Amino acid sequence: MSQPSNEPSFRESVDLMFNRAVRLMDLRPGLEEKIRVCNATYTVRFGVRLRGEIKTFTGYRSVHSEHMEPVKGGIRFSLGVNQDEVEALAALMTYKCALVEAPFGGSKGGLCVDPREYEEHEMEMITRRFAYELIKRDLINPAQNVPAPDMGTGEREMAWIADQYKRMHTTDINGAACVTGKPINAGGIQGRTEATGRGVQYALRAFFRDDEGVKKANMKGTLDGKRVIVQGLGNVGYHAAKFLSEEDGAPVVCVIEYNGAIWNDDGIDIEELKQYITEHGTPEGFSGGQFFEHGENLLERECDILIPAALEGVINLSNANRIKAKLIIEAANGPVTAGADEILRDKKTVIIPDMYANAGGVTVSYFEWVKNLSHIRFGRMQRRQEESRHQLIVDELERISRDTSINWTLSPDFKEKYLKGAGEMELVRSGLDDTMRLAYDSMAQVWHGREDVTDLRTAAYLTAIGKVAASYHAKGL
Repeated sequence: MSQPSNEPSFRESVDLMFNRAVRLMDLRPGLEEKIRVCNATYTVRFGVRLRGEIKTFTGYRSVHSEHMEPVKGGIRFSLGVNQDEVEALAALMTYKCALVEAPFGGSKGGLCVDPREYEEHEMEMITRRFAYELIKRDLINPAQNVPAPDMGTGEREMAWIADQYKRMHTTDINGAACVTGKPINAGGIQGRTEATGRGVQYALRAFFRDDEGVKKANMKGTLDGKRVIVQGLGNVGYHAAKFLSEEDGAPVVCVIEYNGAIWNDDGIDIEELKQYITEHGTPEGFSGGQFFEHGENLLERECDILIPAALEGVINLSNANRIKAKLIIEAANGPVTAGADEILRDKKTVIIPDMYANAGGVTVSYFEWVKNLSHIRFGRMQRRQEESRHQLIVDELERISRDTSINWTLSPDFKEKYLKGAGEMELVRSGLDDTMRLAYDSMAQVWHGREDVTDLRTAAYLTAIGKVAASYHAKGL
């Protein structure tokens, strides 16, 4: 989706939003600049012999802030990757990690490549060579720089990178922690694939617990019945749409893809649509709703919640005035430009910002990193002991029922749920839910408590920058 020529770039948008926040802060001289700029960006150009010729690729790894180490951030594979984009995303990672109290600095990586143009074995060669260039400079390292999946990458690429690191560092017992988002059988963690979409769900639940915030969005009640439009049915959009429609009673009335959109006033069956698109490559012909060839226009339809979950800048100066959603939650990075953000704020549209809304990925990546360093699966030590304790209570309640005149029994459904100890998936979801609740509360306290803060994005930046500044102060800066 093209943007108007007078639109700030993604990096300029991040800087504008940062500057708007720091004007409301009293930082020590020079600290504002220290926090704003990227510490370093490494550019690598390497060749790989493919199909009888040497093809040269360009990649980047940017480190925005080392106020905490290791630094953390995804690696994306896309022909649109460039240094400005990578540095802007690295900055967002710094603020995101600070906001959700994940003990990392911010980093980001990217490789200019279209994965669809190559066979799997070719992508493995390209990925391993890119990883080699970064690993030998400690730009992938469990204690210094820990990548994760991003656009165009996933479990497969992370497994290749982890294996490449272990080949180059054969005695590093913590080698699996050099990257997160790995498959379960390669040191990954349950719940990582769904983490960002699940985080969007938990972010919305946290918002709808905030009566004052809901009122500012000109809404009332809970998530139940709220009509949702989702732009992008990739990993994040799919999981967010699935969980909201199936677990929270929020019908997804529209799904917008790059090659068309589906609308259904009664709600779309997300699982069926996902399977159809996977099989046919397009939503056209899907029987569960009306197909629209130019899906981007549906962003402007009336709904309660709009979830842009794909590309940067989809809401910009050209369409911001026509957006009718009461609440926008940024599941993608930078889907609302700085110019559009100003227009929407003037319209009193509430925006849950990307640095918070899509922090589920880095939060569960943090759990995976901890799992790899501890060398033990979450729940392995305590799950059965927890079940045994619960069994004692159930047995005693049933004994009381037998030995007294009280005529009652425990429902089988209660017993089954109560007796089940928490495994890794349950613990991951619990930790993510707790993280998203606390992070929202820290933003909301600033949003509702300061007259000079009128939006959640500024509140998020103020909260995050304050935590980064405190870390630098502790280091003596």
